[in-house]
Amino acid sequence: MREHARAVRSRSSWSFRPFTKQIVALVVLLFIAFGTAVYMGLRHPYQPGGGSVAAEPLRMTVIPLAPQTVVPGIDVARLFDHSPAAQFRTGADGINLPAVRRTAHFSESQIIAGVTTAKEYLVQSSLDPQVLTGKSVHQVRALLDPELIAQFDQSIDSPADDGRHAATGWLVRFDPAKVALADPQVRVQGTFHYAESGRDTLDVTSDHTFTYALRPAAAGPDKPASLFTVRRELHFRFDRDDLRLHRVELQTSYVMAGPQACSADVSAQLRPLLAGERTSATGPAGTDPYATGPATAALCGTLATSAQPTP
Repeated sequence: MREHARAVRSRSSWSFRPFTKQIVALVVLLFIAFGTAVYMGLRHPYQPGGGSVAAEPLRMTVIPLAPQTVVPGIDVARLFDHSPAAQFRTGADGINLPAVRRTAHFSESQIIAGVTTAKEYLVQSSLDPQVLTGKSVHQVRALLDPELIAQFDQSIDSPADDGRHAATGWLVRFDPAKVALADPQVRVQGTFHYAESGRDTLDVTSDHTFTYALRPAAAGPDKPASLFTVRRELHFRFDRDDLRLHRVELQTSYVMAGPQACSADVSAQLRPLLAGERTSATGPAGTDPYATGPATAALCGTLATSAQPTP
């Protein structure tokens, strides 16, 4: 070797190109693997079912209950104490959640979510003064599965007694020009039941009786008040998206409400007969909305004597 010769021969940077290509390919593979892992984590292939099940239109029945005699009136302070609702709890406290246990395909937390959402629907549609007086429906609408919104809007905007589009099948509503709440504290009693109807659907059934103290809208607070009773049997269905997004699919609504005239059109609003009013009673004798067990009545029922307050 010459005196000034280099001990190591320099190589051009282009000689590392094969290794650079391998590194780039490795980075690409790692990126694809990471993206796949993230996707599989968000949409786990072993979760049961697809999450969403198409909602069916609500089927509803609204039955007026006619009084057998003149509707009795009494001062508000004693109204509930002399009625079958004397032992009922007040407002949302009367809508008790059931004890729950997991089912084959739904966890305890999912069932609690379903029953809690059903309770919220009952509170908003049966107890909220804004809804009861016809001032707002937003609270109820916001809880519905999007596939039911069009049917709900048509029921509110153009109510009809066709088994599909009665506003009173969705909520409790009075005409504020004719009826006022004599006591804003509604009395409530009822039960919930739940069961899965498939690996992706949870059914919740509610059966609650709501008792309202009413008086004529133009009457003063010293005027007698009367009771108005609404029994609502609702069947909710929840798919996994409904449980996650806190919304309901209302499947069926069976409502008995009185005292009302059998001839009253109750598709848009309930039309209570108030203290001192009466009508000719027709329909099955002794229909009692306070009775336990499945509710049955024809197109019009007779409000049983036991459902009336005793002056």
